[in-house]
Amino acid sequence: MRMLNPLLDDALLPDFAAISPTHVLPAVQARLDALEAGIAAIVAPQTPRDFDHVLLAEERLQQALARTWSPVAHLHAVADSAELRAAYAEAEQRITEVQARLGQHRGLYEAVRAVRERADFDQLGAAERALVEHTLRDFKLSGVALDEPACTRFRTIAQELSRLGTGFEEAVLDAGEAWREHITDERDLVGLPPSAREVLAGYARAAGLDGFLITLQQPAVQAVLTHAEDRALRERVYWAWNTRASDQGPQAGRYDNTPRIAQILALRHEAAQLLGYANAAALSLADKMAPGVTAVRAFLDDLVQRARPRGVDEREALRAYAAAELALPDLESWDIAWVSEKLRMARYALDEEQIKAYFPLPQVLDGLFAILTRVFGIRVRESGAAPVWHPDVRYAEVFDADGQLRAGIYLDLYARRGKRGGAWMDVCRSRLRSAQDAQLPVAFLTCNFAAPGRDAPALLTHDDVQTLFHEMGHVLHHLLTEVDLPGVGGIDGVEWDAVELPSQFMENFAWQREALDLFARHYQTQQHLPDALYQRMLDARHFHAGLHLLRQLEFALYDLRLHAEYDPAQGPRTLALLAEVRRSVAVMLPPAWQRFPQAFTHIFAGGYAAGYYGYLWAEVLAADAFARFADEGVFNATTGAAFRREILAVGASRPALDSFRAFCGRDPDPLPLLRSYGLAA
Repeated sequence: MRMLNPLLDDALLPDFAAISPTHVLPAVQARLDALEAGIAAIVAPQTPRDFDHVLLAEERLQQALARTWSPVAHLHAVADSAELRAAYAEAEQRITEVQARLGQHRGLYEAVRAVRERADFDQLGAAERALVEHTLRDFKLSGVALDEPACTRFRTIAQELSRLGTGFEEAVLDAGEAWREHITDERDLVGLPPSAREVLAGYARAAGLDGFLITLQQPAVQAVLTHAEDRALRERVYWAWNTRASDQGPQAGRYDNTPRIAQILALRHEAAQLLGYANAAALSLADKMAPGVTAVRAFLDDLVQRARPRGVDEREALRAYAAAELALPDLESWDIAWVSEKLRMARYALDEEQIKAYFPLPQVLDGLFAILTRVFGIRVRESGAAPVWHPDVRYAEVFDADGQLRAGIYLDLYARRGKRGGAWMDVCRSRLRSAQDAQLPVAFLTCNFAAPGRDAPALLTHDDVQTLFHEMGHVLHHLLTEVDLPGVGGIDGVEWDAVELPSQFMENFAWQREALDLFARHYQTQQHLPDALYQRMLDARHFHAGLHLLRQLEFALYDLRLHAEYDPAQGPRTLALLAEVRRSVAVMLPPAWQRFPQAFTHIFAGGYAAGYYGYLWAEVLAADAFARFADEGVFNATTGAAFRREILAVGASRPALDSFRAFCGRDPDPLPLLRSYGLAA
């Protein structure tokens, strides 16, 4: 009996234990063949030009492809191998080529337009109408109106950008995994707390080594730069981390992303001009909440003016403390996190190790799930029935208050080799309901926390807790949608500069006493987070808020200007423009050899090209929305139901601004954001 390719199994959950790289290309090709055959049937003359026969039919075809591709793309991010990487690259090119052709399929475009022009169009539901309008817009942004040779050139650009983005991300991963430093004398790690040393010892054991192993996984980098007394060690780690995939550093030239950056920017600019836009930034903003490049630039410049004076004050205080207390008259980039931690400890008596003891990961998860029950009326329960790709991965089911199974979540929370850095949420399955379908939404929640030690559970910093809550906000947006059409349900189709609203909203719960009481207990004594320690955490909440905000503004302005000011005659000006931005924004300049852009995956390999500003744009919305909870009660179920109904449930069935207005009853107010950074009374 022939075994079914597990990537062609339409079960709710992928059989990760059975998937191998050899399954990828046959499954993807089978889905693409079915997709193209299905589109041919949609555009056939005898097919009615109504919503179900055109839009819903295409949604069902695209979801079949997504059921195959989503687990493949996820494994590429969390379980990298040479075999999977090769299969992924070829499959991605095939998918991009087919989707680019469909984006310019004039027969399909005319079929969708015929649905839009029907006399009964206004009788469709809000989600159905939104899907039609979004689809017509996306056709135009895919070059459906282009003639040859521009039409073919646009598709070629799409394929090349897909290939370059994947190569960029893989180079960052490879460069990070190529560097490590073996420590055999524990005295070289003076300053690192026991939990950090245990992490490094765990890395050494995994590599078959004695002693300790410093890698470029985030827990190791953070521990060394924040705590190591050995300045030379801090410098080496900073140097390796900040020159990844570049022409500098210990791997100089080996994985260099510089040529890819030049190609990516040139191709994005060319694609934008083919569509009639002045530049890639203008094209990026065509489907976002912000009205245009000028408005975004004004928004960012205003925040710079508000934050820079505070940043200067924080820099001077840091320098003064370093000189007076630490005998460091010249503060270098690899000193900043270390000195900051010393100053924070001196000013607020906050010890990171002391705080971490109150945030063991199992308790934090239980508390987070309890918060979701109180605020949104859902219950999250772990289930061991789902096949997973690594023993550390957990799966949980989400139930509504009536006990009805609603969705699922995979949680992959620890750093390891072969796994992309950072934290993110991604889609495994989307909600799709019709006469023929009853597909529940399932999400991936991925972080890179330090794994448990031999004698202690995984302990989170408070920043880690906020990261977990942030990604859960994205998960909720996906899982709690009431929209039955994937193209406008959950996070899909939501303006990219508003999609961070639920995630940044959820971060606020990590600061509320009522929420912390549900999970912040010492992992050994079970003592609740003491009031005095909590108050010191609150007092320190705005510590270096100016420096943090300026760094985000630096990223956002660099990204925006890189795409808006691109001139083919000059080329990318990658480093020159970064230096310009830093002179006007930053208050502490890194060394000339620092190569931040070469690892800026958000804009060169993710979805944030000319859109990184969206984090701050959405933060305005999130801070303002949470202000209603602050007024009405953190666990006010009525307020939670309103947020679920007006923000989470509606997806992209209406503009994000309309959803915000429905929840808050007015336009966004930036004041709560400024207060959250300590920049307003």
